[in-house]
Amino acid sequence: MTAPIPPIHGFSALAFTRLTPDEQQRRAQEFFELMQQRRTVREFSDEPVPFALLELAIKTAATAPSGANQQPWSFAIVGNAEMKCAIREAAEKEEYENYHGRFPDSWLKELEQFGTDWHKPFLEIAPWLIVVFKQDYGLIVEPSGKEHKLKHYYANESVGIATGLLLAALHNAGLATLTHTPNPMGFLSKLLQRPKNEKPYLLIPVGYPAAEARVPNITKKQWVEVAQVFE
Repeated sequence: MTAPIPPIHGFSALAFTRLTPDEQQRRAQEFFELMQQRRTVREFSDEPVPFALLELAIKTAATAPSGANQQPWSFAIVGNAEMKCAIREAAEKEEYENYHGRFPDSWLKELEQFGTDWHKPFLEIAPWLIVVFKQDYGLIVEPSGKEHKLKHYYANESVGIATGLLLAALHNAGLATLTHTPNPMGFLSKLLQRPKNEKPYLLIPVGYPAAEARVPNITKKQWVEVAQVFE
């Protein structure tokens, strides 16, 4: 009988610290209270933010689980003023079309409560922009130039999980964020010269909120609305 082929990466012992019930509860409560304070911010300060904080947040995001461990994500970090200006101009061009014909009336009605329009000054004011890209497939290029595509599994789900970790890590570091999705977002691939197997997934301005920053008075769904327990 042929011996089974061992896994490519092999296995190692799990590093896991078992917490006491009291410590579990304390950590869970503290993290909930921390994340409960996270808000989407559209008014940023131009105060500098150390790059090291973004680096750690992205490293945290990259710990996310992914289909077959293919890690189908990449992150472009933009702090250059000229590039931020170009991104704003391109985003506002698309957003103008959205607010003046592309968006259905029902969507525009939903947006009224947030006071948004096609102007996106935060794309220049925030000290950093993080653009999350989804790799639709892996791309291996031989020295000869011949290309090989590698099928990716559950790319949307994988990048979504990584993005959630990224937002939590940035908030944990004391930074404000905005989840921005100018549609279509193809201009980001062109401006940032990304490979053809990547598509923009999310544009996240990062920084400190402006001193006069305001946020809408909104509520989150209650526990009974989002959870069903089967015991």
